[in-house]
Amino acid sequence: MNFENILVAIENGIGLITINRPAKLNALNVATIQELHDAFENLESNSDVRVIIIIGEGEKAFVAGADISEFASFTVEEGAQLAAQGQELLFDFVENLKKPVIAAVNGFALGGGLELAMACHFRIASDNAKMGLPEVSLGVIPGYGGTQRLPQLIGKGRAMELIMTAGMIDAETAKTYGLVNHVVPQSELLDFTRGIAAKIIRNSPFAIGRAIKAINANFKDGVNGFETEIRNFGKCFETEDFKEGTSAFLEKRKAEFSGK
Repeated sequence: MNFENILVAIENGIGLITINRPAKLNALNVATIQELHDAFENLESNSDVRVIIIIGEGEKAFVAGADISEFASFTVEEGAQLAAQGQELLFDFVENLKKPVIAAVNGFALGGGLELAMACHFRIASDNAKMGLPEVSLGVIPGYGGTQRLPQLIGKGRAMELIMTAGMIDAETAKTYGLVNHVVPQSELLDFTRGIAAKIIRNSPFAIGRAIKAINANFKDGVNGFETEIRNFGKCFETEDFKEGTSAFLEKRKAEFSGK
């Protein structure tokens, strides 16, 4: 996979996506969103990849927002289309991947950058990270799912304040709010995230994919999360992973999962 704005590497079952626009603080433009979609799609279909990590190039930013120069002159219709296409191509797409996606938030995650991190299944931050949705300071609102996912993660009141003030919070505050799971020194961020990915890789890929589907169901309008859980629990029983996992447990040995 050759890209202009991102880098992709695969090692030890981990697909690593690096957003590589450091001169723009890794800001998301339309081309980068398309490349990220293509990379996630390819990694999801690659049987050698069990977990995906996404990070920004350099030490300053994960993603410092969207590329404002691209949409400053948009009409109402063009703005709505930009949000709709971005959500479908990347943000909703990432949230619903069957493989776990971890955001390694190294520095600023603002606007579309925080929205991308929130679309991932969970987040780990470096101690210098700053997070926020400053869109109202530009006369617009978050358009890539920020008004939906931020309240889900930190609660309505805190999300209202953060969005309406256009403020930023530091990594420790983000951890207190439940926006990130861990805060580690910048120099340890990628190794720490890889360590968590390695723990995930020990488990059944099929079951993990079904767990993601069941957890997400709880946040979708008109979907009964309990019914989704029951249905996906049942599906696990027909898999080779279930047979291997239960056999390994009973035989007191380490399971070797195939994802089938």
